[in-house]
Parts: sequence; structure tokens; C-alpha cells
Amino acid sequence: MWSTPSAPKASPPHDPSAPPSGVEYGDAETAGRTGPHDTGPAAPGAGIRRAVRALARPGPWRRGSVLAALALLLGLVMLLHARITDRGSLGSLVESFLPWFGVFVPVLLAGALWRRSASAVTALLLPVVVWLNLFGGLLGDKSRPGGDLTVVSHNVDAGNPDPAGTARELAACGADVLALEELTPQAVGAYDKGLAKAYRYHTVQGTVGLWSKLPLSDTRPVDIETDYGPLAATKPADVKLAGNRALRTTVTTAKGPVAVYVAHFGSVRVLPRSGFWTGSRDRNAKALGKALAAEPNRRVVLLGDLNGTTDDRAFDAITSRLRSAQEAAGDGFGFTWPARFPVARIDQILVRGVQPRSSWVLPSTGSDHLPVAARISW
Repeated sequence: MWSTPSAPKASPPHDPSAPPSGVEYGDAETAGRTGPHDTGPAAPGAGIRRAVRALARPGPWRRGSVLAALALLLGLVMLLHARITDRGSLGSLVESFLPWFGVFVPVLLAGALWRRSASAVTALLLPVVVWLNLFGGLLGDKSRPGGDLTVVSHNVDAGNPDPAGTARELAACGADVLALEELTPQAVGAYDKGLAKAYRYHTVQGTVGLWSKLPLSDTRPVDIETDYGPLAATKPADVKLAGNRALRTTVTTAKGPVAVYVAHFGSVRVLPRSGFWTGSRDRNAKALGKALAAEPNRRVVLLGDLNGTTDDRAFDAITSRLRSAQEAAGDGFGFTWPARFPVARIDQILVRGVQPRSSWVLPSTGSDHLPVAARISW
């Protein structure tokens, strides 16, 4: 049987005032919205608030301003270290450990990367460039083969528990000329005995001595004003010699004479009231500088514990006339003190009129200093 479809129901007449179908109206808070998929214009204040928050948020060039300031300060300290006041020997203290200021660069870099600060990273360029300009030349090995004379200097330490063992180690180092500092009357005999077979010639002037495979002549103590003040002139000569800390001699080689100086400058102290005290050392340096200026021999070698680095302004009278064998022909910084964990090179080989071929640091001997060595030619 066929069925007849029913007729469609008629739609009610459209009321123009009625809202569109499918649109629900909520409370007053949502009045005017057309639902969750509405793409109509947002409230006028929302865009302004977003813009204010975006401007208030620091960008990469505004973040890390403190780190950037510290980086610039670090670079200026290294760049202008010679202008730092020496009141309380502050300038001398800074210059003694100047290479270690480079350690702060990776620390600041880590902070800059953590903060994502473009300004701090850029500011770090200053200390990096300054440090490389000051010490970049020490990073490579500048040694060359050859050499006419091998020299060694060692502060053997007055409290060395085994001077005989130290003498044996030094005798085996192969130096032509060996300078020792901080000798005591009790230990001199042990060094004489331990070095006699390897070194035919030697001299001891107070607390410093020189052992040599080559002849020595014109040997004498050098007054570096260890005894200073009104009472110094009243001391007998033998008393002054016992405390003498510098000597000068001539080493005769197949290629001509070489004036050799051995020196041990006064120690430095960190005092609560006066700060970094360097009075005796600085006085010794000036006195030796005058002796070097008057030295007639054009070939000069200075060996010794100077209790300071060549960056220190206190040594200007010396470093203006002599140059460091380590800086000219060494490998690295050549730190010598303290022996267990060296942080500074205060034991020096400085030369004039000769060419350093190589410079290095010898192994520990039981002293609180490491020995230093160099080969020179002319």
C-alpha cells in the first residue's frame, strides 16, 4: 500500500524584534557576547594593559645591569692597574695577583647567560680584551732549543727539613750556575757538601750564595739597604754580612764574562692596620735598581726571590733595565709560590744583554718555593 506524505507544517511568521535563533543570553556580565567562538572586538582596556605589560618587561639589553657594571669595573681595574692608589700598598697587592682577575670573566659570563643579558655579555668584551693584551702572550710555549748557559735560582727555605736532600736534587738539575737564597748558618754545610762534586766554584755572602761550574771573580756583597735607619751605621761589618741578602759576581764563560746578581728581597706582610706592608721589599728593589744602573758589564743576569711579580710597580727600577726570561721564553705563567699550590711567580730570572732561549719551573724540593731555571745565549 502506498502512503501519502503529510504536508509540512507551516512556520510561524518571523518576528523582526526576536533575537537570532541559537543565541543564548546570560547575565549582565556576559551581555553583548555571542558565545565562545566570538571573534568580535575585545574590550578597549585589554589591549592597553597588554601593551603596558610588554613595555614593563625588561628586554635582553635591559636585563643584568649589575653584571654589566661589574664586567666594566673588572676591565677598568686591569686596564688602569698602574693608576690604582698604592696607599696601604693596594696597587702593589692588585698587581701581584693581576693574572687571577681573569677568573672573574667566566663567572660573570655564566651569570650573564643565566640572566640572558645581552648588555652584560657585551660588557665582558672589555675585560677579555684587556686580559689577553696583558697576559695572552704567556699562554703559548715560547721556548727554543739551544743556549750557552743554564741558570737556576731557588729559595731553599730557612725551615727546610732536608737541606741535604734539596742539595742532591739541585745538583742533578744540570745547571751551570746555581743561586740559593734564604741560607742559614746551620744549613750551609749541607749545601756545600751536597753541591761540591758538581760545582767547583762557589761563594756565600750572608744568606745568599752562588755555586758555579765556571770560574767566579769580582765577588762582593751588594748593599740593598736591608739594615736601614740610624742604627744601621753602628753595626760591625761581620754582623752586616751575616744578614746580607744580595751579592754580585762575574762568571767567566767561553764567550765572555757575565755579571750575575743574586738577591732575596724583604718579605711582605698583610697587617690589620696598615694593610699590605711592603716597606723593606720596596726599599731593597730601589737599592738594587741603583746597583744595576751602575753595572758596567752589558751582560747581566739577576737571580733571586724578589717577593713580588714583575707586574708590580715596586720593581720599575729593575724591570725598566732587565726583562723576564719567563715572559720572553717560557711556557705559561711559571708560578713558584707557594710550592704546594703556586699562585704567583715571585722567584725571578731577569736578564740584560743576553737572549733567553727557554725558561721553566723545576719540581718541588721540600722548600715552600719552587726552583726556576732558564737557558740563555749571546
